[in-house]
Amino acid sequence: MRHSKEVTYKTAFILICLYGSVYADVNTEFNKMDTFNITWDSPSKDFSGSMPIGNGDIGLNVWVEQSGDVVFYIGKTDSWGDNARLLKVGKVRIDLTPNPFSGSSDFQQTLNLRQGTIEIEYGKEDSAVKLRVWADTNHPVVHITSQSQNPIEMTVSIELWRTEPDELPSIEVSDVHLHRGQPGNKYAPTVVEPDTVLQNQHNRIGWYHHNRKSVGPELTMSIQGLSDYRMVDPLLHRTFGAVIKAVAGKQLDDLTLVTAKGKSHRFDIYILTKHPASPEEWLRAMDDKISAVEEISFEKRRQAHLNWWRDFWNRSWIYAKTNKPKAQNDALMVTRAYTLQRFITACAGRGAYPIKFNGSIFNVPYPDKPGDADYRRWGPGYWWQNTRLPYFSMCTAGDYDLMQPLFKMYADDVFELSKYRTRHYFGHDGVYFPECIYFWGACFSGTYGWVPFEEREDKLQTSRWHKWEWVCGPELLCLMLDYYEHTGDETFLWEKIFPVAREVMAFFENYYKTGSDGKLVMHPSQAVETWWECTNPMPEVAGLRAMSRRLLMLPDRLLTNEERMYWNAAREKLPELPTRQVGGVRMLAPAEKFARKQNIENPELYAVFPFRQIAIEKPNIELGIEALKHRWDKGNFGWRQDDIFMAYLGLTDEAREYLVGRAHNVHKGSRFPAFWGPNYDWLPDQTHGGVLMKAFQSMLMQTDGEKIYLLPSWPKDWDVDFKLHAPYKTVIEGKVRGGEVKELKVTPKSRLSDVEICK
Repeated sequence: MRHSKEVTYKTAFILICLYGSVYADVNTEFNKMDTFNITWDSPSKDFSGSMPIGNGDIGLNVWVEQSGDVVFYIGKTDSWGDNARLLKVGKVRIDLTPNPFSGSSDFQQTLNLRQGTIEIEYGKEDSAVKLRVWADTNHPVVHITSQSQNPIEMTVSIELWRTEPDELPSIEVSDVHLHRGQPGNKYAPTVVEPDTVLQNQHNRIGWYHHNRKSVGPELTMSIQGLSDYRMVDPLLHRTFGAVIKAVAGKQLDDLTLVTAKGKSHRFDIYILTKHPASPEEWLRAMDDKISAVEEISFEKRRQAHLNWWRDFWNRSWIYAKTNKPKAQNDALMVTRAYTLQRFITACAGRGAYPIKFNGSIFNVPYPDKPGDADYRRWGPGYWWQNTRLPYFSMCTAGDYDLMQPLFKMYADDVFELSKYRTRHYFGHDGVYFPECIYFWGACFSGTYGWVPFEEREDKLQTSRWHKWEWVCGPELLCLMLDYYEHTGDETFLWEKIFPVAREVMAFFENYYKTGSDGKLVMHPSQAVETWWECTNPMPEVAGLRAMSRRLLMLPDRLLTNEERMYWNAAREKLPELPTRQVGGVRMLAPAEKFARKQNIENPELYAVFPFRQIAIEKPNIELGIEALKHRWDKGNFGWRQDDIFMAYLGLTDEAREYLVGRAHNVHKGSRFPAFWGPNYDWLPDQTHGGVLMKAFQSMLMQTDGEKIYLLPSWPKDWDVDFKLHAPYKTVIEGKVRGGEVKELKVTPKSRLSDVEICK
């Protein structure tokens, strides 16, 4: 049933007059985080029972085995191997002697969210052993500390699985060698090179992976006609690894470090990537990093770590629960899912590269090859439609720092290459970002094809799955505009948004011709992966309309008369949003003309999300509602966005049903309740969690320009305390009880008149 709101908007000013603006102390909200801590009272059998922890760049999958050993994989956002695969850094095991499980079944492992720490407790009070595992949010080091009632000895050992050259048994879709070779011949093998253990280290141990070869950059650039674009090979001589130290530790051998017997212990694991670097250069850089970190006292670094997580959780929150007695508390389940997903995103979102949708840095081994912790379905590449989904919730959460790796890769690292590619392929200016790229900007080798550029008449990729899928540019711009509108960062506007926006628009103006009506005729084209034979596809049309509208809304001091004239003229060339009729009822369409359905996305609804051309306060909302009713495919898992569409269209009951189902859809083989998937991708599936976060936020608050809409699709039987961020450096805090806003605080106060409560 649609949540009605036609004539019942009220300004927040009236509401404040009625209810006041007293708000709970922020520390009270911060302490609520303990509600969502994850605690296990028994060990795990293997990596399927791992718990995530991270510092934004370095991530651990931590579990305790039946033996009492603490084991973890180490992941990192820039540990790219020589085959362009994002590899784990390694694996570590910690053994306690005497065994704390001997004669005792008492055990507890807790993820302490507000401290960004995993706490492990063995035994009873008089014989208890307590361990703490955390990744320093400000430095590239992981700490494991212990306190015990009785003296114990701790041993840390390195467990490598990349010990000799290993040919991969399967090649994933974006792997560099996909489809390489001739019929009847074996494809070029993908060989993973071994790690190297450090030797002759004084009371410390370590290892590294050094890319002595590079498989991908030179090959793809040559095949795709991009060899003349000069860049440093991003894989060759990339070196990453770790060094483990212990307070009062003694090296037993090159793989093992042991502490003296005592009641307190500490291991420090330093993790570093350097590119380009020889192993010797990497080790010198590691030594310098260790020295720099150790100049700061451990206690000071620990406090700074706690402060970072305190500030992170105090940026924003949504705490919802069902207010009906004896009702299943689905709202609390969704809240936990939202909170845990935001934690996972924070643990991996501040590194050198965007979050990998297919596992992030917490991917786990393939079941048929349990020793290969580097496996991830769909391989090493970036699909824009998948990559973007964790990022749409970040502005509303106030997590602006987590957006930087995405902007860096697309608007900095591969932007100039993309300009070069457009000019070289088509002979005109502009930028398009292929849907599927490696982190250095080349298209997937398997989708571009293996016929060299010089031998082609058609310079685009041969695969039809993404041949004319060019919505990345407009979507990237809308995310960048979200960031600017929230932060007011004018340097970012001038140096990033304006240059990218002009090039994206120039591409569509130059690649397509105008018809007799002066409008662009976007053909050939496609509507994401789903519709292949299109004219004027909804995603690109809606995206360019949204992008140009938002640029034209900038004040005169930020947009010159010349620029305003350009964007007005460009907007005049854009086709109208495409529609179709079913049984005489008009609705949004995937494209003006569309045929040959190949996938199960709903591109017609991109006018709703992410581009918000059709939404609750806008005319023609029925076009979106009817399109949703008549969509070809339905679902609420993985990258499917139905939950968000429903929230934007004010369909409260439908949005709740889909969102609750999504929160319950955890991976049955994983113990951690926010390791979703594999769905369409891999474990843990970041598209599933990304949609969940955005849908939950959008049910509670939506914005458009200066307007802020509260409760646009919020269930009346869900009470909620919240703090969210809106454009123009605005923070909205409130309490909702029984469908009514009981407390509201808007900062700055001048924005209060822009708030409307949807009834």
